[in-house]
Amino acid sequence: MIDKGSPIPIYHQLYEILKLKIENGEFKGGEYLPSENMLAQFYHVSRLTVRQALSKLVESGFVEKQRGKGTRIKGKKNVESLMELKGFTEEAKERGHSPSSIVMQNTLVDAPFFIADKLHLPQKSKMILLKRLRLLDGIPYAIEWSYINPAVDTRLLNILEMDMSKASLYDFFKNVLKLKMEYADETLEVGRASAEEAKLLGIHADDCVALRRRYTYVSNSRCIEYVHSIYRGDKYKFTIRLG
Repeated sequence: MIDKGSPIPIYHQLYEILKLKIENGEFKGGEYLPSENMLAQFYHVSRLTVRQALSKLVESGFVEKQRGKGTRIKGKKNVESLMELKGFTEEAKERGHSPSSIVMQNTLVDAPFFIADKLHLPQKSKMILLKRLRLLDGIPYAIEWSYINPAVDTRLLNILEMDMSKASLYDFFKNVLKLKMEYADETLEVGRASAEEAKLLGIHADDCVALRRRYTYVSNSRCIEYVHSIYRGDKYKFTIRLG
């Protein structure tokens, strides 16, 4: 319960209590929290304190305000480990999700300058651009632009004829082409969704998103893929073990 003698602000104590109830499943995704009046009465605090705690829950991505309805609890975030080199589909299946994709582009393009420079490719070298909206259990989670380097193996061009709404790139790399995935260089940063990205992801423009950039290498340090992804900040989080 609330400790009014604690140096921790009362609203933050209430935030932590409600957050814990959401994380342990006492309040489930899709349900609505009790009204501000009910929370104020139950925890013996002011409505202003309740509003401050709820605002912090909104900022943290645990709940969302719905006009005329109240405060709705969002579903749990999907957790992805950054300790292993896996693709979206493989990671999702291991965590019990049903992954799928909407293919927005699957074509040959000139390699963007920064990729050609990074991979020491001649200018206007051809790469496969595979742009997909990635879904988990039917819900949009990410937008992904994959630039695949056919100079590594010309059989990669078969991707252009494949149904990539169902197929896994990494499964194709590893189990069909028998390429050994050696390592990847990846960066993560926080950004804001554009209006177009927000529409695809089912969020609001300027909502926080996670930006991922990955260069993936196979044997002999050949870069097979550069992928740029935008993940919903309210649906995804990443973990890593140090030491």
